[in-house]
Amino acid sequence: MSGLVIAPLSREHALEICTWQYAAPYSSYDMTGADPDRLLDPASGFHAVLRGRELVGFRSYGEDGRVPGWEYDDHALDTGGGLRPSLTGQGLGPVAIAAGLAHGRAAFAPPAFRVTVASFNARALRVVERLGFSRVGRFSSTYDGKDFEVLVRPEA
Repeated sequence: MSGLVIAPLSREHALEICTWQYAAPYSSYDMTGADPDRLLDPASGFHAVLRGRELVGFRSYGEDGRVPGWEYDDHALDTGGGLRPSLTGQGLGPVAIAAGLAHGRAAFAPPAFRVTVASFNARALRVVERLGFSRVGRFSSTYDGKDFEVLVRPEA
């Protein structure tokens, strides 16, 4: 499945993302509490993942990809994202993340990418490891005590 494009996030996209709810155990990724204006703020780093005109997910670059409790540095660009709940588990994740990495590489030219993934999320961990990320640490969030894995993929 290809043909995904990373594009600026529109207000319509942000409002739609703020309705997304996921089935357990992924409900910690629910976007229903998100503020659309924060998603639209360029400093938040959010972008739409589109298939044609259809919003299939989002990617973010920078602070949004960080979870309180890890000692982040500027040696890698943090990136995160999500898929529309009805599209999870269908093999779209690797393509969406790869498209996001290509966009991030072109826009920011980072020396490395870093992702922070909830430890329980074996599906996401498997995807990012297949895309060349390696685990560099594990920590408990100071926000909610949940465990997270930090993975890095050098670009050089």
